[in-house]
Amino acid sequence: MDDHPLFVRGLELLLPVTTDGRAEVVGSTGDAAAAAGMISRCHPDLALVDLHMPPPGGVRAVAAIRRTTPRVRVVAMSGSTDPAPALEALRAGAEGFLPKTSEPEELLPPLLAILDGWAVLPAELLRALLGPARAASVELDAEERRLLRAIAAGRSTVDIGEELHVSERTVKRMTASLLRKLRVSNRAEAAAVAGNAGLLTD
Repeated sequence: MDDHPLFVRGLELLLPVTTDGRAEVVGSTGDAAAAAGMISRCHPDLALVDLHMPPPGGVRAVAAIRRTTPRVRVVAMSGSTDPAPALEALRAGAEGFLPKTSEPEELLPPLLAILDGWAVLPAELLRALLGPARAASVELDAEERRLLRAIAAGRSTVDIGEELHVSERTVKRMTASLLRKLRVSNRAEAAAVAGNAGLLTD
């Protein structure tokens, strides 16, 4: 569903040729309110939804398609760099997001991957989803930061105990407390979340 006829026409021409007939456009509309009905009539494998269609808008269209035709794979698109609409679309039920480029052929590899069952997201959006949100509000004291840096460096419990001048048992207790504080389940996750959130620097 897209309100730019030239973009849709580009996909109509490119898909059958570049996929050996495997993929083709079976319907299109610029009316977000009519999108779910069209999908239920055409029964496509995949629906592309432009998030910037006129009201009620692309996010509402995604939600309506998910309710009425749950087996269809829904991919949201946007020409904007703002991640907020993309995140809304994912919460509404979209299974992927692609930036809307001026060249439809750039979309073909990710679209084929989605048809094969993969979820596709741009790296920037993936970072927004997995990045510092969980740990951004966590305040660590100096000792916790030293422990976290040691964990991220792969140091053993014995080595950490010697560095912090505490027993192995105390290191294990401190580590368990730190994992709870960061809301992660193991040392690797702690290091990843802390690195993304900038908690490994003073």
